[in-house]
Amino acid sequence: MEEAEDEVTVQTPHDIEQGLPETVSLLDKLRTAIYHGEFSPGRRLGESELAGRYNTSRGAVREALVQLQNEGLILRPRNRSASVRAVTPAEAVEITEVRAVVEGLCAAKAAAAATEADHAELRALARQMEDAVKRGDMLADSRISDLMHAKIRAIGGQGAANRILERLRYQDVRYQFHVSLLPGRLAKGASEHYDIIEAVIAGDPVAAEQITRDHFLSVIAALRQLEELKRLHPGIAL
Repeated sequence: MEEAEDEVTVQTPHDIEQGLPETVSLLDKLRTAIYHGEFSPGRRLGESELAGRYNTSRGAVREALVQLQNEGLILRPRNRSASVRAVTPAEAVEITEVRAVVEGLCAAKAAAAATEADHAELRALARQMEDAVKRGDMLADSRISDLMHAKIRAIGGQGAANRILERLRYQDVRYQFHVSLLPGRLAKGASEHYDIIEAVIAGDPVAAEQITRDHFLSVIAALRQLEELKRLHPGIAL
C-alpha cells in the first residue's frame, strides 16, 4: 500500500486556473484566496494592502473583513491587523461531524416537504454538478454543492439549523476544497450528492438523513486521508 501511495499524483491549488470573473465580489475573492491557501493560516490581512491588491477602497475591504470574521474565517483583534484563522485538522473533523447530524436532519425534513418544483430545482443542480465534474471545475462544483445543501435546508424549513451550518461551513471550507484535490474525490463527492438528491425526491426521510450522514462521514475519511498524505509527503502543496 505504501508503494502505491508514493505514486499518487494530487492536483494542487496552483494547478487550478488562476483568476476569477470580474463580477465576483471582493468578499468572494477573499474567501477564495483563503480556501485555496493563497492567504494561509496566520497570514495578516492589512486593509491598505488588500485595497491595493483588489483595486478597491479600504471601506469596502473593512466591510468584507467584518463578514469574514462573522463567518469564522479570520481574526480581527482590536487595534491590530486581521489575520486568517487557523482551523486544525481535528477541528475540521469535529465541524464535519456536527454537519453530518444537522444536515441529515435537514435532508429528512426536506424529503417530507419537497414539492415537484423543488424536485425540478434539485435535478437542475445535479445536472450542473455533473457538468462541473466533467470539466474538472472544482470551484463550480463547490459552489453548486453549497447551493444544493442550502436548497435542501430551505425546503426543510430549518432556519435555526441553517444559521448554525452557515457559520460552520465557512470555517472548514478550506479543508473541504483541498479534499476535492484528492484523486477521484471530485467524482465520488458528486455521486454522493446525487444520492442525497434522489432520496429527497423519492420522499424518503429515513434514507435522505442516512445518505446525508454517510456523505459527511465520507468527507471525514477523506480529511484523514489528506492529512496522512501530507504526513507521508511533507512537501506536497495542499
